[in-house]
Amino acid sequence: MDGTDPKTPRERYRAQVRAEIKERAWEQIATAGVSALSLNAVAKQMGMSGPALYRYFASRDELITALVKDAYQSLAEALRTASVGGADLAVLAHALRGWALADPQRYFLVYGTPVPGYHAPADITGIADQIMTVLLDACTALAADEPTTPFGAHLEAHREWARDHPAPPAALHKALTFWSRLHGVLSLELAGHFSGMGLDPALFFAAELDGLLAPGA
Repeated sequence: MDGTDPKTPRERYRAQVRAEIKERAWEQIATAGVSALSLNAVAKQMGMSGPALYRYFASRDELITALVKDAYQSLAEALRTASVGGADLAVLAHALRGWALADPQRYFLVYGTPVPGYHAPADITGIADQIMTVLLDACTALAADEPTTPFGAHLEAHREWARDHPAPPAALHKALTFWSRLHGVLSLELAGHFSGMGLDPALFFAAELDGLLAPGA
């Protein structure tokens, strides 16, 4: 590879405009929430007409899908980077929190309240599966010798969410527990529900993580 960009000038311009549209959309989301996202408002900010902008994103849902894909891919890359060399659950947990704190609106777009009227296409599931695969890999290494619990046995019979990952039942249980508890803490922290309580969210997150990593947890 000689490092040259294979895209034509037209393709590069289109990519630049799409990137700016997404940037303006994130600004709207940060101000008024994703439910208020308006392509016409984005077009006005960019000095474009509505019909001109629709040549880059055919609908609001198409724009939301692009933002969701970017968010999932960003998190997947953060976790893959953290897992280089066989990172453990603690490293993945802190990578997740760092990613969430860096951009709360991005976090809430994929892990917050579903957007009314929006239905994500099936290919987004494949990106989300990359994230779960990293987590299941770590949990499999940690839970290899742990006995199966009744709920673990239930998960073994209902493991569609794990796709084709060969994780044993104990690892499935640990991954689901890890994911749900830490997302619960993060969601409360990012929504400001710990404000005024006089506690340190970082220490609370660390304490929950310690509990998840304790023997027999």
